[in-house]
Amino acid sequence: MAELNLRLREGDTERTITVNRDEFTIGRLPECNLHLPFEGISRCHARFLKTPSGAWTIEDMGSKNGTRLNERPVISPQQVNHGDILWLGDISLNILLSHPAQPHLTQLVEPVAQGTTIFRNVQELQQQWIQAEGTLDVVSNKEKAIARLKDLVNIAKNLSAAESIEAIFSQVQEVVFRELQSIERLALLIDVEGSGKLELLNAAARDILEQQNLTANGSWISRTICQKVFAEKVAIQTADAQMDKRFEGQQSILVKGIKSAIAVPLWDENKVVGVLYADAHLSSSHWTKGGEEDLSFFSALANLVASAVQRWLLTRKLRNEETIRTRLERYHSPAVVQHIMTLGALDNGRLTPAEVDISILFADIVGFTALSERLSPTEIAQLLNDFFEEMLQEVFTAGGTLDKYIGDCIMAFFGAPEPQPDHADRAFAAAKGMLTRLEKLNAARVWREPLQIRVAINSGRAVIGDVGSSQRVDYTALGATINLASRMEGICPPGECVVSEATYSLLKRSQDLQTVGEHHFKGIDRPVRVYQTKRH
Repeated sequence: MAELNLRLREGDTERTITVNRDEFTIGRLPECNLHLPFEGISRCHARFLKTPSGAWTIEDMGSKNGTRLNERPVISPQQVNHGDILWLGDISLNILLSHPAQPHLTQLVEPVAQGTTIFRNVQELQQQWIQAEGTLDVVSNKEKAIARLKDLVNIAKNLSAAESIEAIFSQVQEVVFRELQSIERLALLIDVEGSGKLELLNAAARDILEQQNLTANGSWISRTICQKVFAEKVAIQTADAQMDKRFEGQQSILVKGIKSAIAVPLWDENKVVGVLYADAHLSSSHWTKGGEEDLSFFSALANLVASAVQRWLLTRKLRNEETIRTRLERYHSPAVVQHIMTLGALDNGRLTPAEVDISILFADIVGFTALSERLSPTEIAQLLNDFFEEMLQEVFTAGGTLDKYIGDCIMAFFGAPEPQPDHADRAFAAAKGMLTRLEKLNAARVWREPLQIRVAINSGRAVIGDVGSSQRVDYTALGATINLASRMEGICPPGECVVSEATYSLLKRSQDLQTVGEHHFKGIDRPVRVYQTKRH
């Protein structure tokens, strides 16, 4: 009877969950047997059921984002097999099935199907190829071991100099096709996003005529073998996978006619980052003879490749983070940017649009059109740069987010991307700070002539997030709440701030404001009560 375990990846860590009952539920509710408090997971998302025969099935429980088994939607109960990947929304679980009465696959060394398949634990293989044990005398074995060590050092040097994944694979391809004459095709599969999903990044063929579309068309690769290697940290070499009962019923192997294949995990003793896979159209006798040595060499090479791939993944992650940080710093204060980066609350480098409660602020220069007539374009640009620099200090001090500059107008909001229950107070504090700062700048004669601004604030629901095309994306606020704030700015006297009734009701201290009655605004089908500061 099979025992079921689930391997869950969370960032750079992974944990294994034992399914300890015949009905095992998964969902966002704490009562579920496996509690997954993640976005995209339904309250009771899916469940495992053990059948009378001892097999395990997975059933979707009407989840919002669905359940997929090996990328296929689970519409009715489906039987799970060892090495399968279960997707609950964007969360993946590796299926691990074991039979207590039988030895683990990583321990099997006896011939299977007339000696056509070899399973090995990668830890056992890392030194085996270097040690060069065999029929040679002690001196010859020692010399051979030294020569192999030199080869590995040279390979490691070349891999350490490779900066791109293409350069890494080029080095691997050269070594494999030189050292293993039996290999005809080679593939590098990487878990790029750390989600447990292997992506085919590069492939090569010894015969140049087979090279075209080899990477684009990965149908020649056995996902069954690759997933087993990846999930269990085992190295596999098979001269006829179709004859091995451990692959029995696996459609990818049957349909593709896979026979001679070799696959090892890219593992640097911390985590598995991918799989190095190769195949050949050879007889079983060829790969049975000396198969152990080929597998040992392939595993030793993969160990070096794993370090190079880890370095590439880290460099890629740092570059992505730097790009994201640079973009976020255009809109947020340094403290907010650091908080977002720490949480990792980004989907493919984007802040997903979401409906939240915010306060929106508009501030523009009074009489800017007339002022522009008196200044040269260069002087206008310099004035706006200095003005925005000063005003933005108040927005960031209050924990606000810059949406955009619209001509001479600043559009900022409070309450996102991180929730701020006091967003109305923050927006009003920023408005008063901007008015006070401008008075001091005028008194210091910073500008060629004094400037005045008017500020409008409204509060309510809005959609906040990244909006745009693949070429350009802007982090912005959308909705009726923003439209009203923009209209209100037109009735604000110079040097003052107006707020809507919605904002006024949220302020903890509102004695600085007095009502100026109800107003009708274009596009708004109801009267809006407005409150205003009285600074002058």
